[in-house]
Amino acid sequence: MAEAHQAVAFQFTVTPEGIDLQLSHQALTEIYLSGLRSWKKKLIRLKNGVITGVYPASPSSWLFVVIAILATMYMRSDPSMGLIAKIQEHLPVSQSLSAQCQTVVSAVLFSTLLWFSLIFTMRMCLKQLLSYHHWMFEQRGKMSNTTKVWVALVRIFSGRQPLLYSYQGSLPNQPVPAVKDTVKRYLESVRPLMTPDEFERMTSLATQFESSLGNRLQWYLKLKALWASNYVSDWWEEYIYLRGRSPIMVNSNYYGMDFLYVTPTPIQAARAGNTLHAFLMYRRKLNREELKPWLLMSSVPCCSYQFERMFDSCRIPGTITDTVQHWQDSDYVAVYHRGRYFRLRMYSSSRPLSPREIESQLQRILDDPSPPSSGEEKLGALTAGDRIPWAKARKEYFSLGVNKRSLDCIEKAAFFVTLDDDEQGMMGEDPAASLDRYAKSLLHGKCYDRWFDKSFSVVIYKNGKIGLNAEHSWADAPVVAHLWEYVLATDSFQLGYNEEGHCKGEVDASLPRPQRLSWDITPECQEQISQSLAVAQALADDVDFHVFSFRDFGKGRIKKCRISPDAYIQLALQLAYYRDRGMFCLTYEASMTRLFREGRTETVRSCSNESCAFIKALEGGEGVEVCRRLLRQASEKHQNLYKHAMTGAGIDRHLFCLYVVSKYLGVDSPFLKEVLSEPWHLSTSQTPVQQVELFDMVNHPEYISCGGGFGPVADDGYGVSYIIMGENMMNFHISCKHSCPQTSSHKYGGQIRQALLDMLQLLCPDQREPSRTDQSQTKKDL
Repeated sequence: MAEAHQAVAFQFTVTPEGIDLQLSHQALTEIYLSGLRSWKKKLIRLKNGVITGVYPASPSSWLFVVIAILATMYMRSDPSMGLIAKIQEHLPVSQSLSAQCQTVVSAVLFSTLLWFSLIFTMRMCLKQLLSYHHWMFEQRGKMSNTTKVWVALVRIFSGRQPLLYSYQGSLPNQPVPAVKDTVKRYLESVRPLMTPDEFERMTSLATQFESSLGNRLQWYLKLKALWASNYVSDWWEEYIYLRGRSPIMVNSNYYGMDFLYVTPTPIQAARAGNTLHAFLMYRRKLNREELKPWLLMSSVPCCSYQFERMFDSCRIPGTITDTVQHWQDSDYVAVYHRGRYFRLRMYSSSRPLSPREIESQLQRILDDPSPPSSGEEKLGALTAGDRIPWAKARKEYFSLGVNKRSLDCIEKAAFFVTLDDDEQGMMGEDPAASLDRYAKSLLHGKCYDRWFDKSFSVVIYKNGKIGLNAEHSWADAPVVAHLWEYVLATDSFQLGYNEEGHCKGEVDASLPRPQRLSWDITPECQEQISQSLAVAQALADDVDFHVFSFRDFGKGRIKKCRISPDAYIQLALQLAYYRDRGMFCLTYEASMTRLFREGRTETVRSCSNESCAFIKALEGGEGVEVCRRLLRQASEKHQNLYKHAMTGAGIDRHLFCLYVVSKYLGVDSPFLKEVLSEPWHLSTSQTPVQQVELFDMVNHPEYISCGGGFGPVADDGYGVSYIIMGENMMNFHISCKHSCPQTSSHKYGGQIRQALLDMLQLLCPDQREPSRTDQSQTKKDL
């Protein structure tokens, strides 16, 4: 009860002499400083709102316009062509306001209107400029004169020193492709996957749809595109993520790993102290909009709206659909350790806790011997199981009293932290297998020691390794990866540790202990927890995971062969799948559409006629020159598909939205129904390194992250995530299910490795193929 006692600001007792009021100066000081911190944040948001609201102009430019107008009037010139006089006529007549003052006020009003008109014009010009995407289709290093002029104009209209959200009002809306073009691209994408009879039937369905229902659905979609910021994103979040009733653990959430070769400190609380403080530093930058907008070609901005719900957010279960709730600036995190939940305040007065203070507070939690209360230990399993039982349990058992207060504490926390008693990372006599265990632990853990509904959960292992599990509905992986890169770099290169491995700094001994959350879990609720845990455990046990680093070569050598590294890897994945399964499959590669306002992702259908032709030629024993030519054609085709997806000319999001419209209208489309039911047997995604300036891969090549991964999308398919690290390394995360006898993550991983080597030998025959000794050394290093 010590925490409750410290929270009391005053006490009083009634005596015969009257009321004896006892004020707690410490508590009142805390209230004052906390309020001061809150008002500072409000003022910063107000200032940033003004700066962002007038971008690409600056607030100071208003004064320049006013002075310029007044100066021209002083020189007996009327730049307004009579408008200032008109404004003066309609000003309220005031006895205390002279004619000269009225003229000045009118001039200021005119200057302000002119200033807003200039801002609006600049934004519209920038919006039109950013709608130009031909630059993306030009050959690298050969920029046309049109694109050069365009780049210059974009830089002129972009203003200076943009904040994170400065470009939001200038980004173009995502265009709605023509039904004819989408249908044509779709038929082209499925041609190599169907027999002639199947393709003829699908062509008939597509033609019928295009000539009849398609145009009607397209009209509604164009109407939405005129009204909404993005015609895809809200429906994508709602129907793909939030309306899913199956577990989000494995099926939706994804993870990020720690450094592959380095653990900065083996002390669990110390690593957590630096990590959590780095998260606070990032949130401070985010709140102040000090993060730089993501720019392509150093000029073309990408949408930043996904950053808004990074902290203080949680997915709330519902019987029909879930919702994402976002709160403002929680000053604490929720911590889980050995079945107990704690509330850890991250601020003292108006300042954030230092890394050493956070370490001390977390060590208190680690040293706390108290056992979990009845039903508390496995409570998190509710977030890992099916959504409807969790929604019903939340309403029935967590809507009142102590359970509601404790649940609110978790859901409204800045983020969730798990102090895990296991040791993970690349270690032991079999480091390759240890990486697989590390991945599975981050993906699902024990199925009850993560809060899978939080925007992200940080996992701190006993040996100092860390990781992250993120919920998918609020943002895509590159946004979370941006945060994770900053945290890893700040932890090691900026904060650091002392010689004993502890965090640097001093500790305020007066800090209150972390608050233990209380629960009253009934036997009926415990039964529901057990049922959810059984569902989640079966799902987790079925996941087959394999993580490996490919270090025989990297993007440096691939670029020397004059081919796109991403296209190279995608072709290798398809070649490996063909060798593994003896067939081609519908292949999903995620591409971002953040060139548009509130854009999220689009699908690149990597399996094309060109890629299939190359693989058939290679496996059929065709000549080297033929295979090499087909490989380059397949690579160029893939790059073209990727660029079309990025610029809003993809296939799947358009068809998805047409399908949603058809459901709203209550009409049935055999074509759309069949398209949306096609399984993605190979789901892939690249996680690019976005902040290369944070890592010195030349002097400190050991400080590299292993990237992250996700679970399989199809029961009989593979999920593959990969990250290209530096010039000489690529990391792969492969998932599938044990219950499918045709899939094996390790077997497919071996096929990927061999495909990468075979394709390099084809492109660059002068390059020596790694010998058995080299390959054995690689396995030994892993």
